[in-house]
Amino acid sequence: MNIAGRLAVGFGLVLGLGVLTTGFSIWRMHDIALAAQAIAAPLAKERLIAEWNMQVFGAIRRTGAIVKSNDPGVAAYFKGEMDEAIKRSADLARQIEPLLTTPDETALLRRIDAQRQRYRAITAAAMKAKAAGDTALAERLLNESFVPTARGYQDLLEALLALQHRQMDAQNHDILAIEARSARLSMALTAAGVLAGAACAWLLAAGIVRPLRAAVGIARTVAAGDLTQAIAVHGRDETAALLRALRDMNDSLAAIVGRVRDGTETIATASREISAGNLDLSSRTEQQASALEETAASMEELTSTVQRNAGHAQEANQLSHAASKVAGEGGAVVGQVIATMADIDASARKIAEITAVIDGIAFQTNILALNAAVEAARAGEQGRGFAVVAGEVRNLAQRAAAAAREIKDLIGTSTAQVETGTRLVGQAGATMDQVVASIGRVNAIVNDIAAASREQSSGIGQVSQAVTQLDAVTQQNAALVEQSAAAAAAMQEQAARLAQAVQVFRIGAPIAAPSGTVRRIA
Repeated sequence: MNIAGRLAVGFGLVLGLGVLTTGFSIWRMHDIALAAQAIAAPLAKERLIAEWNMQVFGAIRRTGAIVKSNDPGVAAYFKGEMDEAIKRSADLARQIEPLLTTPDETALLRRIDAQRQRYRAITAAAMKAKAAGDTALAERLLNESFVPTARGYQDLLEALLALQHRQMDAQNHDILAIEARSARLSMALTAAGVLAGAACAWLLAAGIVRPLRAAVGIARTVAAGDLTQAIAVHGRDETAALLRALRDMNDSLAAIVGRVRDGTETIATASREISAGNLDLSSRTEQQASALEETAASMEELTSTVQRNAGHAQEANQLSHAASKVAGEGGAVVGQVIATMADIDASARKIAEITAVIDGIAFQTNILALNAAVEAARAGEQGRGFAVVAGEVRNLAQRAAAAAREIKDLIGTSTAQVETGTRLVGQAGATMDQVVASIGRVNAIVNDIAAASREQSSGIGQVSQAVTQLDAVTQQNAALVEQSAAAAAAMQEQAARLAQAVQVFRIGAPIAAPSGTVRRIA
């Protein structure tokens, strides 16, 4: 039974006993009221009989005074009172007669009535003798007949009055007996109610306080961090529900603490591994940033070299145009061949120097492109685009070197021809045609070199921009790695604190089969 049912039964029992006690008290009070009503009639009769007796007593004294007095005025003085007493006595007799219900009262009233008639007759005879002036007869009637009759009359009234007193005493005795029985039964019912209330209170307290004490003990044990206790619950009332809830809470806390411990260990291990990986990654990122800085410096040098190569190619282009113009005019002005041969020889030598410079630039460009390819290979996936650009730069450098060699060969041929030109003036026309054709080819080659130099400059600019972007990305990666390392360290510290916080709990054996002292709560 739940607590509400127990309280309802306990208080219902106490209230039932209280209602029973109240009902019994009302019933006994009703009996006492009936007894009091029963004593009212004897009281009324006793009052009327006492008044009747007083009227008779006054009449007797007045009759004696009249008979014994020699003053005629006494009779006249008491006559009105005597008549009023006779009338009042008759009225009282009539009032008393219907109130008398017992045979003893009725028989005694008949005797009183007969004695009253004798009393009135003797009184009338004595008063008549006194009125006639026969004082001796009046006194003889007074002493011999009136006094015994009057005394008998009063004795009968006093007997009737005593009978009323006895009846009132009996009624009073009954009232006292009812009161005594009522008091005893009321005390018995009150004592039973007190005992029943005490028993119910003790049973309710025992059924509520004992589980509550056990619940407080469980809560204190859990608050102390001991989750190893096992709680056995019996019953279906509210305290049993509370203990079941505490048992579920204890088991849930034990499971949560176990999972938290496992989680903290996992977090600590993972944070240590992350921290170590971040340190390794930070070191590699720093190495990569240093390599990118070196690559950026190399690309700046390569850019400067390519720009100079482009300038030289532009100059060579201008010279080739001038040589072509000169060669075209040489066909028309053969006579000036000898004079211009020296100029051609000087130009050829200068072109040889320029081609040597172009060849050197191409060689250096090839070396820088090779270095850039190597650095791109080291950069891995991020340097793939850079490797493609470096390959294109290397191809352009190889083409420039090939063109420079061709120019060098042509310049060598031109120089040989110029040296023999003096001896072969006669063959100048045919040679000039060859020279014009050769200069045309040189012009085309120089144009190719200039275009290749512009492409090299553009490609190297893109490579430089890519290297700059890689350097920025690498710097950002380094910052992120440092932040990740700091976060991993903070996470490791928090995992250590969390592990320290849950160390206060003792969970003992697995939750499915907990070990510890079993509390049995009825």
